[in-house]
Amino acid sequence: MSKSSYSQYNRKNWEDSDFPILCETCLGNNPYMRMMKDKHGRECKICERPFTTFRWQPGKGARYKNTELCQTCAKVKNVCQTCMFDLEYGLPVQVRDHELQIADNIPKQGANRDFFLQNVERTLGQGDGTQPIAQIANNMDQAAHDRLRRMARSQPYYKRNAPHICSFFVKGECKRGEECPYRHEKPTDPDDPLSRQNIRDRYYGTNDPVAEKILNRAAAAPTLSPPADTTITTLYIGNLGPNGPQQVTEKDLNDFFYQYGDIRCLRVLTEKGCAFIEFTTREAAERAAERSFNKTFIKGRRLTIRWGEPQAKRAADNSNYVTPVPSVPILPIPDGLAPSTSSQQRFTGSMPRPPVPPTFSAPTRLVVPNVRPMKAGEPSSSSSSIYYPSQDPTRLGAKGDVIE
Repeated sequence: MSKSSYSQYNRKNWEDSDFPILCETCLGNNPYMRMMKDKHGRECKICERPFTTFRWQPGKGARYKNTELCQTCAKVKNVCQTCMFDLEYGLPVQVRDHELQIADNIPKQGANRDFFLQNVERTLGQGDGTQPIAQIANNMDQAAHDRLRRMARSQPYYKRNAPHICSFFVKGECKRGEECPYRHEKPTDPDDPLSRQNIRDRYYGTNDPVAEKILNRAAAAPTLSPPADTTITTLYIGNLGPNGPQQVTEKDLNDFFYQYGDIRCLRVLTEKGCAFIEFTTREAAERAAERSFNKTFIKGRRLTIRWGEPQAKRAADNSNYVTPVPSVPILPIPDGLAPSTSSQQRFTGSMPRPPVPPTFSAPTRLVVPNVRPMKAGEPSSSSSSIYYPSQDPTRLGAKGDVIE
Protein backbone atom coordinates (compact mmCIF):
# COMPACT_ATOMS: atom_id res chain seq x y z
CA MET A 1 0.00 0.00 0.00
CA SER A 2 1.43 3.36 -1.02
CA LYS A 3 1.94 6.16 1.46
CA SER A 4 -0.79 8.34 -0.01
CA SER A 5 -3.37 5.55 -0.04
CA TYR A 6 -2.49 4.60 3.54
CA SER A 7 -2.98 8.22 4.59
CA GLN A 8 -6.38 8.35 2.90
CA TYR A 9 -7.40 5.08 4.57
CA ASN A 10 -6.35 6.30 7.98
CA ARG A 11 -8.30 9.53 7.54
CA LYS A 12 -11.58 7.68 7.23
CA ASN A 13 -11.77 7.56 11.02
CA TRP A 14 -11.17 11.29 11.38
CA GLU A 15 -14.22 13.22 12.41
CA ASP A 16 -15.69 16.14 10.51
CA SER A 17 -18.70 18.14 11.77
CA ASP A 18 -20.47 21.39 11.03
CA PHE A 19 -21.41 22.44 14.56
CA PRO A 20 -20.17 21.43 18.02
CA ILE A 21 -22.12 19.74 20.83
CA LEU A 22 -22.27 22.36 23.57
CA CYS A 23 -24.22 23.12 26.74
CA GLU A 24 -26.07 26.39 27.18
CA THR A 25 -23.44 27.78 29.55
CA CYS A 26 -20.53 27.24 27.16
CA LEU A 27 -22.55 28.54 24.22
CA GLY A 28 -23.03 31.87 26.01
CA ASN A 29 -25.82 34.42 26.11
CA ASN A 30 -24.89 36.19 22.87
CA PRO A 31 -27.37 35.23 20.10
CA TYR A 32 -25.07 36.75 17.42
CA MET A 33 -21.93 34.70 17.84
CA ARG A 34 -19.20 33.92 15.35
CA MET A 35 -17.26 30.66 15.49
CA MET A 36 -13.95 29.78 13.91
CA LYS A 37 -13.84 26.27 12.44
CA ASP A 38 -10.62 24.33 11.95
CA LYS A 39 -11.03 21.06 10.08
CA HIS A 40 -8.96 18.30 11.71
CA GLY A 41 -7.17 20.98 13.68
CA ARG A 42 -6.56 19.06 16.92
CA GLU A 43 -6.65 15.59 18.35
CA CYS A 44 -9.23 14.50 20.89
CA LYS A 45 -8.05 14.52 24.50
CA ILE A 46 -9.66 11.09 25.07
CA CYS A 47 -9.39 8.97 21.92
CA GLU A 48 -6.43 10.90 20.40
CA ARG A 49 -8.03 11.05 16.94
CA PRO A 50 -8.01 14.29 14.91
CA PHE A 51 -11.36 16.06 14.78
CA THR A 52 -12.81 19.38 13.66
CA THR A 53 -12.35 22.03 16.35
CA PHE A 54 -14.33 25.22 17.00
CA ARG A 55 -13.28 28.41 18.75
CA TRP A 56 -15.61 31.21 19.90
CA GLN A 57 -16.19 33.88 22.54
CA PRO A 58 -19.34 33.17 24.60
CA GLY A 59 -20.01 36.82 25.42
CA LYS A 60 -18.55 40.21 26.09
CA GLY A 61 -15.67 40.01 28.54
CA ALA A 62 -15.53 36.20 28.42
CA ARG A 63 -12.52 34.15 27.44
CA TYR A 64 -12.29 32.29 24.14
CA LYS A 65 -13.31 28.65 24.44
CA ASN A 66 -12.40 25.60 22.35
CA THR A 67 -13.81 22.12 21.85
CA GLU A 68 -11.66 19.56 23.65
CA LEU A 69 -13.38 16.27 22.71
CA CYS A 70 -14.57 14.75 19.48
CA GLN A 71 -18.29 14.29 19.00
CA THR A 72 -18.07 10.51 19.31
CA CYS A 73 -16.55 10.69 22.80
CA ALA A 74 -19.06 13.38 23.75
CA LYS A 75 -22.00 11.20 22.66
CA VAL A 76 -20.65 8.20 24.58
CA LYS A 77 -20.93 10.13 27.87
CA ASN A 78 -23.66 12.57 26.74
CA VAL A 79 -21.49 15.53 27.73
CA CYS A 80 -20.49 18.91 26.34
CA GLN A 81 -17.43 18.99 24.09
CA THR A 82 -15.90 21.84 26.09
CA CYS A 83 -16.76 21.61 29.82
CA MET A 84 -17.60 17.86 29.82
CA PHE A 85 -20.70 18.43 31.97
CA ASP A 86 -23.78 16.31 31.39
CA LEU A 87 -26.07 17.87 28.78
CA GLU A 88 -29.32 16.96 30.53
CA TYR A 89 -28.56 17.97 34.12
CA GLY A 90 -25.57 20.30 33.76
CA LEU A 91 -23.60 18.30 36.35
CA PRO A 92 -20.23 16.52 36.27
CA VAL A 93 -20.12 12.93 35.04
CA GLN A 94 -19.09 11.63 38.46
CA VAL A 95 -22.22 13.10 40.09
CA ARG A 96 -24.53 11.68 37.43
CA ASP A 97 -22.98 8.22 37.49
CA HIS A 98 -23.05 8.17 41.30
CA GLU A 99 -26.77 8.93 41.48
CA LEU A 100 -27.84 6.76 38.53
CA GLN A 101 -25.55 3.88 39.57
CA ILE A 102 -23.84 3.74 36.17
CA ALA A 103 -20.71 1.60 36.02
CA ASP A 104 -17.88 3.00 33.89
CA ASN A 105 -16.72 0.04 31.78
CA ILE A 106 -15.32 2.04 28.87
CA PRO A 107 -11.80 1.01 27.75
CA LYS A 108 -9.37 3.87 28.26
CA GLN A 109 -6.48 3.06 25.94
CA GLY A 110 -5.10 0.82 23.23
CA ALA A 111 -6.92 -1.34 20.72
CA ASN A 112 -9.82 -2.00 23.09
CA ARG A 113 -10.64 1.70 23.15
CA ASP A 114 -10.53 1.97 19.34
CA PHE A 115 -12.71 -1.12 18.93
CA PHE A 116 -15.23 0.21 21.44
CA LEU A 117 -15.47 3.57 19.65
CA GLN A 118 -15.99 1.84 16.29
CA ASN A 119 -18.93 -0.07 17.73
CA VAL A 120 -20.35 3.15 19.19
CA GLU A 121 -20.09 4.91 15.84
CA ARG A 122 -21.83 1.99 14.15
CA THR A 123 -24.64 2.11 16.73
CA LEU A 124 -25.05 5.85 16.39
CA GLY A 125 -25.06 5.58 12.62
CA GLN A 126 -28.10 3.33 12.75
CA GLY A 127 -30.16 6.05 14.46
CA ASP A 128 -30.42 9.81 14.17
CA GLY A 129 -27.25 10.34 16.19
CA THR A 130 -28.93 12.37 18.96
CA GLN A 131 -29.69 9.66 21.55
CA PRO A 132 -27.20 8.91 24.37
CA ILE A 133 -25.87 5.43 25.01
CA ALA A 134 -28.26 2.77 26.33
CA GLN A 135 -26.99 2.68 29.92
CA ILE A 136 -28.00 6.33 30.38
CA ALA A 137 -31.23 6.31 28.40
CA ASN A 138 -32.57 3.10 29.98
CA ASN A 139 -32.04 4.25 33.56
CA MET A 140 -35.49 5.40 34.71
CA ASP A 141 -34.97 5.69 38.46
CA GLN A 142 -37.29 8.62 39.20
CA ALA A 143 -35.88 9.24 42.68
CA ALA A 144 -32.34 9.52 41.28
CA HIS A 145 -33.54 11.91 38.57
CA ASP A 146 -35.21 14.05 41.24
CA ARG A 147 -32.00 14.21 43.25
CA LEU A 148 -30.06 15.27 40.18
CA ARG A 149 -32.64 17.96 39.41
CA ARG A 150 -32.25 19.26 42.94
CA MET A 151 -28.45 19.51 42.65
CA ALA A 152 -28.51 21.06 39.18
CA ARG A 153 -28.66 24.79 38.52
CA SER A 154 -31.91 26.27 37.28
CA GLN A 155 -30.19 28.85 35.05
CA PRO A 156 -26.95 28.86 33.01
CA TYR A 157 -23.88 29.80 35.04
CA TYR A 158 -22.12 32.30 32.77
CA LYS A 159 -19.50 33.18 35.38
CA ARG A 160 -17.80 29.95 34.38
CA ASN A 161 -16.82 31.67 31.11
CA ALA A 162 -14.85 34.42 32.86
CA PRO A 163 -11.17 34.83 31.91
CA HIS A 164 -8.51 33.17 34.00
CA ILE A 165 -6.46 35.10 36.54
CA CYS A 166 -3.36 36.77 35.11
CA SER A 167 -0.29 35.08 36.62
CA PHE A 168 1.88 38.11 35.82
CA PHE A 169 -0.53 40.37 37.74
CA VAL A 170 -0.27 38.10 40.77
CA LYS A 171 3.53 38.47 40.64
CA GLY A 172 3.22 42.22 39.99
CA GLU A 173 4.81 42.03 36.53
CA CYS A 174 1.86 42.52 34.14
CA LYS A 175 2.43 45.54 31.85
CA ARG A 176 -0.61 45.19 29.56
CA GLY A 177 -2.96 47.15 31.75
CA GLU A 178 -6.53 47.28 30.44
CA GLU A 179 -5.51 45.43 27.27
CA CYS A 180 -4.73 42.25 29.21
CA PRO A 181 -7.29 39.54 28.32
CA TYR A 182 -6.94 37.94 31.76
CA ARG A 183 -8.43 38.98 35.08
CA HIS A 184 -6.40 41.23 37.33
CA GLU A 185 -7.48 39.70 40.64
CA LYS A 186 -5.81 37.98 43.51
CA PRO A 187 -6.61 34.27 43.92
CA THR A 188 -8.84 33.62 46.91
CA ASP A 189 -7.18 30.35 47.90
CA PRO A 190 -4.06 29.12 46.08
CA ASP A 191 -4.46 25.67 47.66
CA ASP A 192 -8.06 25.27 46.51
CA PRO A 193 -8.52 21.75 45.03
CA LEU A 194 -10.74 23.25 42.32
CA SER A 195 -7.64 24.81 40.78
CA ARG A 196 -6.24 21.34 40.02
CA GLN A 197 -8.59 19.71 37.51
CA ASN A 198 -7.87 17.14 34.85
CA ILE A 199 -9.77 16.59 31.60
CA ARG A 200 -9.54 12.81 31.68
CA ASP A 201 -10.65 12.64 35.32
CA ARG A 202 -13.60 14.89 34.51
CA TYR A 203 -14.58 12.75 31.52
CA TYR A 204 -14.29 9.35 33.23
CA GLY A 205 -15.76 10.62 36.51
CA THR A 206 -12.88 9.85 38.87
CA ASN A 207 -11.25 12.18 41.43
CA ASP A 208 -13.17 15.22 40.19
CA PRO A 209 -12.97 17.99 42.83
CA VAL A 210 -16.03 19.78 41.41
CA ALA A 211 -18.11 16.59 41.67
CA GLU A 212 -16.94 15.94 45.22
CA LYS A 213 -17.92 19.48 46.22
CA ILE A 214 -21.42 19.06 44.76
CA LEU A 215 -21.93 15.66 46.42
CA ASN A 216 -20.80 16.96 49.81
CA ARG A 217 -23.12 19.94 49.53
CA ALA A 218 -26.03 17.69 48.59
CA ALA A 219 -25.35 15.41 51.56
CA ALA A 220 -25.48 18.39 53.93
CA ALA A 221 -28.66 19.84 52.41
CA PRO A 222 -31.75 20.02 54.69
CA THR A 223 -34.56 17.51 54.28
CA LEU A 224 -38.28 17.74 55.02
CA SER A 225 -39.28 15.12 57.56
CA PRO A 226 -42.98 14.10 57.75
CA PRO A 227 -44.78 14.87 61.03
CA ALA A 228 -45.59 12.13 63.52
CA ASP A 229 -49.32 12.81 63.22
CA THR A 230 -50.44 10.57 60.35
CA THR A 231 -53.70 12.48 59.92
CA ILE A 232 -51.88 15.48 58.46
CA THR A 233 -52.19 15.47 54.66
CA THR A 234 -51.78 19.21 54.03
CA LEU A 235 -48.77 20.99 52.55
CA TYR A 236 -47.96 24.67 52.83
CA ILE A 237 -46.77 26.30 49.59
CA GLY A 238 -45.02 29.66 49.91
CA ASN A 239 -43.28 32.24 47.71
CA LEU A 240 -46.07 32.46 45.14
CA GLY A 241 -45.10 36.03 44.34
CA PRO A 242 -47.05 39.31 44.34
CA ASN A 243 -50.14 40.00 42.27
CA GLY A 244 -49.31 40.11 38.60
CA PRO A 245 -48.63 37.94 35.57
CA GLN A 246 -45.65 36.26 37.29
CA GLN A 247 -47.66 35.10 40.31
CA VAL A 248 -48.24 31.37 40.65
CA THR A 249 -51.97 30.77 40.29
CA GLU A 250 -54.27 28.04 41.54
CA LYS A 251 -54.26 26.40 38.10
CA ASP A 252 -50.45 26.26 38.07
CA LEU A 253 -50.38 24.54 41.45
CA ASN A 254 -53.11 22.11 40.50
CA ASP A 255 -51.39 21.20 37.23
CA PHE A 256 -48.12 20.52 39.03
CA PHE A 257 -49.18 18.71 42.22
CA TYR A 258 -51.88 16.47 40.76
CA GLN A 259 -49.15 14.09 39.54
CA TYR A 260 -48.45 13.02 43.13
CA GLY A 261 -52.03 12.04 44.02
CA ASP A 262 -55.64 13.15 44.28
CA ILE A 263 -56.12 16.63 45.73
CA ARG A 264 -58.97 17.09 48.15
CA CYS A 265 -58.71 20.84 48.67
CA LEU A 266 -56.57 23.64 47.25
CA ARG A 267 -56.81 27.06 48.88
CA VAL A 268 -54.72 30.01 47.65
CA LEU A 269 -54.24 33.12 49.81
CA THR A 270 -53.38 35.73 47.18
CA GLU A 271 -52.77 38.61 49.58
CA LYS A 272 -50.27 36.53 51.59
CA GLY A 273 -48.61 34.81 48.62
CA CYS A 274 -49.12 31.26 49.91
CA ALA A 275 -51.40 28.27 49.46
CA PHE A 276 -52.50 25.09 51.25
CA ILE A 277 -52.88 21.79 49.39
CA GLU A 278 -54.68 18.90 51.07
CA PHE A 279 -54.31 15.43 49.56
CA THR A 280 -56.73 12.58 49.99
CA THR A 281 -54.10 10.15 51.33
CA ARG A 282 -51.02 10.46 53.50
CA GLU A 283 -48.92 8.57 50.93
CA ALA A 284 -49.66 11.18 48.27
CA ALA A 285 -48.74 14.01 50.63
CA GLU A 286 -45.43 12.36 51.57
CA ARG A 287 -44.65 11.72 47.91
CA ALA A 288 -45.34 15.35 47.03
CA ALA A 289 -43.28 16.65 49.94
CA GLU A 290 -40.30 14.43 49.14
CA ARG A 291 -40.18 15.16 45.41
CA SER A 292 -41.02 18.87 45.52
CA PHE A 293 -39.11 20.10 48.59
CA ASN A 294 -36.45 22.65 47.67
CA LYS A 295 -36.61 21.82 43.94
CA THR A 296 -39.96 23.07 42.65
CA PHE A 297 -39.79 25.93 40.15
CA ILE A 298 -42.95 27.44 38.65
CA LYS A 299 -42.73 30.58 36.52
CA GLY A 300 -39.10 30.99 37.54
CA ARG A 301 -39.85 31.01 41.30
CA ARG A 302 -38.56 28.47 43.79
CA LEU A 303 -41.55 27.44 45.89
CA THR A 304 -41.28 26.92 49.64
CA ILE A 305 -42.69 23.55 50.74
CA ARG A 306 -43.61 22.84 54.37
CA TRP A 307 -45.94 20.50 56.20
CA GLY A 308 -49.20 22.05 57.42
CA GLU A 309 -50.61 21.96 60.94
CA PRO A 310 -53.92 20.33 61.90
CA GLN A 311 -56.87 22.69 62.17
CA ALA A 312 -57.74 21.51 65.70
CA LYS A 313 -54.34 22.65 66.98
CA ARG A 314 -54.64 26.03 65.28
CA ALA A 315 -58.13 26.52 66.73
CA ALA A 316 -56.86 25.71 70.24
CA ASP A 317 -54.02 28.16 69.84
CA ASN A 318 -56.32 30.91 68.58
CA SER A 319 -58.79 30.38 71.46
CA ASN A 320 -56.15 31.38 74.00
CA TYR A 321 -55.20 34.50 72.12
CA VAL A 322 -56.46 37.84 73.50
CA THR A 323 -56.19 40.99 71.43
CA PRO A 324 -54.48 43.62 73.61
CA VAL A 325 -56.15 47.02 73.97
CA PRO A 326 -53.83 50.03 74.32
CA SER A 327 -53.75 51.84 77.68
CA VAL A 328 -55.85 49.13 79.35
CA PRO A 329 -54.04 46.98 81.93
CA ILE A 330 -54.33 43.20 81.67
CA LEU A 331 -56.00 41.81 84.75
CA PRO A 332 -54.53 38.69 86.32
CA ILE A 333 -56.29 35.42 85.47
CA PRO A 334 -57.68 33.49 88.44
CA ASP A 335 -55.77 30.39 89.43
CA GLY A 336 -58.64 28.08 88.63
CA LEU A 337 -59.12 29.49 85.09
CA ALA A 338 -55.48 29.90 84.08
CA PRO A 339 -54.66 27.61 81.07
CA SER A 340 -51.60 25.42 81.27
CA THR A 341 -50.91 25.09 77.52
CA SER A 342 -47.59 26.03 76.07
CA SER A 343 -49.23 28.49 73.69
CA GLN A 344 -50.57 30.56 76.62
CA GLN A 345 -47.10 30.55 78.15
CA ARG A 346 -45.64 31.80 74.92
CA PHE A 347 -48.35 34.46 74.73
CA THR A 348 -47.77 35.80 78.23
CA GLY A 349 -44.03 35.59 77.90
CA SER A 350 -43.65 37.20 74.49
CA MET A 351 -46.35 39.89 74.56
CA PRO A 352 -45.40 43.05 76.52
CA ARG A 353 -47.90 44.38 79.03
CA PRO A 354 -49.15 47.97 78.64
CA PRO A 355 -47.67 50.58 81.00
CA VAL A 356 -49.44 51.18 84.32
CA PRO A 357 -51.00 54.68 84.44
CA PRO A 358 -49.49 56.97 87.12
CA THR A 359 -51.43 57.45 90.37
CA PHE A 360 -51.97 60.85 91.97
CA SER A 361 -52.77 61.54 95.65
CA ALA A 362 -55.98 63.32 96.56
CA PRO A 363 -55.71 67.11 96.77
CA THR A 364 -55.44 68.58 100.27
CA ARG A 365 -58.45 70.59 101.47
CA LEU A 366 -58.68 73.44 103.93
CA VAL A 367 -59.53 72.21 107.42
CA VAL A 368 -61.43 74.78 109.46
CA PRO A 369 -61.34 74.33 113.26
CA ASN A 370 -64.76 74.16 114.91
CA VAL A 371 -63.55 75.94 118.07
CA ARG A 372 -63.18 79.69 118.36
CA PRO A 373 -59.56 80.73 118.77
CA MET A 374 -58.62 81.73 122.30
CA LYS A 375 -57.84 85.32 123.20
CA ALA A 376 -55.12 86.45 125.48
CA GLY A 377 -56.11 86.19 129.14
CA GLU A 378 -59.30 84.21 128.34
CA PRO A 379 -59.80 80.95 130.27
CA SER A 380 -59.81 77.74 128.28
CA SER A 381 -63.30 76.74 129.46
CA SER A 382 -64.95 79.55 127.47
CA SER A 383 -63.97 77.93 124.12
CA SER A 384 -66.32 75.02 124.54
CA SER A 385 -69.03 76.52 122.33
CA ILE A 386 -69.10 75.86 118.60
CA TYR A 387 -67.30 78.48 116.61
CA TYR A 388 -68.11 79.46 113.03
CA PRO A 389 -65.68 81.46 110.92
CA SER A 390 -68.39 83.94 110.02
CA GLN A 391 -68.55 85.01 113.67
CA ASP A 392 -65.08 86.52 113.50
CA PRO A 393 -65.51 90.27 112.83
CA THR A 394 -61.94 90.59 111.57
CA ARG A 395 -62.85 88.39 108.60
CA LEU A 396 -65.56 90.87 107.65
CA GLY A 397 -63.17 93.80 107.50
CA ALA A 398 -64.15 95.46 110.87
CA LYS A 399 -61.36 97.29 112.69
CA GLY A 400 -63.14 98.68 115.80
CA ASP A 401 -64.23 97.10 119.05
CA VAL A 402 -66.50 94.16 118.97
CA ILE A 403 -70.06 94.91 120.23
CA GLU A 404 -71.58 92.09 122.19
